[in-house]
Amino acid sequence: MVIALVLICGFFAVMAPPFLSARNLSMLMTELSITGTLAMGMLMIILTGHIDLSVGSGVGLLGGLASVLVFKQDLPAPAALAAASLVGVLLWLLMGTLIVRERIPAFIITLGGLLIFKGLFWLVIQNSTVPVTRGGVANLYSSLTTFYVPPMAGLVLAALLVAILVGASRRSRAQLQAHGFPVEDGESNFLKLFIAAQAVFLLVIVANQFRGVPLPALILATVTFVVHTLTKHTSFGRYLYAVGGNEEAAVVSGVPVQKVVIAAFGLMGGIVAVTGFMQTAYAGASTTTVGELMELDAIAACVIGGVSLKGGRGSVLGVLFGTLIMACLLNGMTLMAVPPEFKFITRGLVLTLAVWMDVRAKK
Repeated sequence: MVIALVLICGFFAVMAPPFLSARNLSMLMTELSITGTLAMGMLMIILTGHIDLSVGSGVGLLGGLASVLVFKQDLPAPAALAAASLVGVLLWLLMGTLIVRERIPAFIITLGGLLIFKGLFWLVIQNSTVPVTRGGVANLYSSLTTFYVPPMAGLVLAALLVAILVGASRRSRAQLQAHGFPVEDGESNFLKLFIAAQAVFLLVIVANQFRGVPLPALILATVTFVVHTLTKHTSFGRYLYAVGGNEEAAVVSGVPVQKVVIAAFGLMGGIVAVTGFMQTAYAGASTTTVGELMELDAIAACVIGGVSLKGGRGSVLGVLFGTLIMACLLNGMTLMAVPPEFKFITRGLVLTLAVWMDVRAKK
């Protein structure tokens, strides 16, 4: 993935020099954060061996619902965002319940959700455009993609993040050693942390060349931290892998399979809501095209990042790499003024190639 990413970035840097400009990299960071946030939720769904095709329509619906509440009903932005988030969680909990209690394939339920949510979205906004403007109570909503962290604050946050990474690494090594498990040598561990620290500070320095670190990047960092903690450091995370790896064995082992799957879909609903708010704010308005095909980008990011579509395998870091590859492809093609039809073809080819590689990896 690293080699593929370097080749993609090198190609666009030559073919479209503005690709490496501070302004474009800042925009790329925002686009990456929106898709990456949605992909983190998709990771938890795919780990259980299921799929969610409704997230793109959900992004439009929940973002549109919040927009109507704020800009047409004059509801304070915090209350509107909270209400839309609650609706998202409830809808996805309902889908998860239907999937596990009625034994209906997730593909069918979420495909139905895709169509239902798309229709509800158009009804909510009345097939019109609801502008997301700045000012007054709406400032919180619109600032989701227009607020930038001041340069010095960004460097402080970078230092704090590196300190957290170092602390987490030391704690993990200590726990493994205490239980007699083998750990990687100190030199390799230091090298990984050093490279990660360099990447974090480089990211902040590049962002500071424009306006600073965009707020969506902090939202992605928060969601990533939560998902990583859940999947790697909690029994719920171990259950996700167990259900996707072998559901029958998980049942025999006492794993509450139904509750785990329903909880994963509930978390997905909350993440879809957050993504919907960011995507709508980034577009500047809630229109009938918001969220279109975002489910495919989220699935592609997961598969490219090494997540198995059969469940039981995948990591947060891999999903981040997969998201970065997809974001760079779309951003670079936009800068090169590639026609929309070829963008669709490219996205389809990348998704097909990723699935093919996943199948080959299992043989």
